[in-house]
Amino acid sequence: MSSNHPRVVIAGTGSGVGKTAITAGIMSRLSKHRCVQGYKVGPDFIDPMFHTLACKRQSRNLDSFFMDQVTIKNLFGWASQDADISIIEGVRGLYDGLTSTGDDGSTAEIAKFLGAPVILVVNARSLAKSAAAHVLGFKMLDPDVTISGVILNNVSGDRHRKKATEAVENLTSIPVVGTVEKLHEKLAERHLGLVTTFESDNSKILKQTSDMVENIDFSQIEEIADNAADMQFNINCPFETSPCENVKIGIPFDKAYSFYYHENLESLHYAGARLKYFKPTEGESLPDVDGIYLGGGYPEIYASEISSNKDFIEGLKTFSDDGKLVYGECGGMMTLCSSIVNMNEYKMANIFPEKAVQTQQRQGLSYVKATATPDNFLFAGQEIRSHEFHYSHLDPSPSGPFAYSISRGTGFNNGFDGKIVNKTIGTYMHQHALSTKSWGTSFVKFMSDA
Repeated sequence: MSSNHPRVVIAGTGSGVGKTAITAGIMSRLSKHRCVQGYKVGPDFIDPMFHTLACKRQSRNLDSFFMDQVTIKNLFGWASQDADISIIEGVRGLYDGLTSTGDDGSTAEIAKFLGAPVILVVNARSLAKSAAAHVLGFKMLDPDVTISGVILNNVSGDRHRKKATEAVENLTSIPVVGTVEKLHEKLAERHLGLVTTFESDNSKILKQTSDMVENIDFSQIEEIADNAADMQFNINCPFETSPCENVKIGIPFDKAYSFYYHENLESLHYAGARLKYFKPTEGESLPDVDGIYLGGGYPEIYASEISSNKDFIEGLKTFSDDGKLVYGECGGMMTLCSSIVNMNEYKMANIFPEKAVQTQQRQGLSYVKATATPDNFLFAGQEIRSHEFHYSHLDPSPSGPFAYSISRGTGFNNGFDGKIVNKTIGTYMHQHALSTKSWGTSFVKFMSDA
């Protein structure tokens, strides 16, 4: 890919400064006249949905815990090769990562990997000269990170806008490329983050985010992106491939099951699998397939619809009893349990005898380091890096055999994750196919050998 591909990182001074909505608005506006490729730093399913909606092309995750620098640059080059500009939304604050002083897992690390300039989003509520202090601190902390612009959010009128803008520009020499008015209506949220685009009025989201950024200078953003460092990117396909084995894998994809890393689905495709999508919350039954991959999402919100779809939950049980491959992640794993318990109790597939009990307190939010156990028929012996984020636990605590031994993270809260019954694995972990490079080929080989 061209060494000067336009690219820019939209980063925040911290979480909750409005960078997702602002980034989506910028993407939506720029997409009207340019082909925009979106990215999200870190392990996130929902924010990339908003990017995909805004750009009308699939957003990607860039995560330095999952992927090494070579893989990140390869994914970026491959996915951006036909785009005019790439916009990367950061995670947390610009410098926040796995440790208190290092770069690992931070937005700053990705910006340096990609030679991308940064536009910093600052919550300017009640700030004028102090906004400059925020920006100056971020500018000085790491001179290898190029902060080329600032967006001031939560500005309350022309007087506030003028004072804060003058302070930042005069005291930091960084231009303010735009401001966002203080809003009374925000994007809807729940316990795992923003409400997904599967559950929202997407035309309203597009208008809301686009209107938010009406006071941003897009020509300045494009100029900043055009000035990204010269850097060569590998544009070759980053996935393992294998000859088509003519296997089919069923994937529920609807308002209850939407948490899939897109690269996982692509990995299965490039490994030779035919993907058959279906919508169990809308009454659709299992398709005629050789294996099932149940991703995460919000099955607890739609437990009534899932429970009432007997063809789906009873079909899963029969499928597993027949020794066919079933792999469930987080919400998908909850569906494999005997029931989901929130305000009420809803019958599920009963492949696992345990109940999935919803809680008010977060049970796991962590990057995970694990080793696939000898019982793991897909990845035995492999070192696994993944991510978990759940507000549920299994009751009673599950017994083995287990698919993963955990050295970092929560899992089942007993040092293990991934319950195994027959050829079914259910785990709280979300793996990424470019971390577990054999993701797709392992699934396809198992199904073709069965």
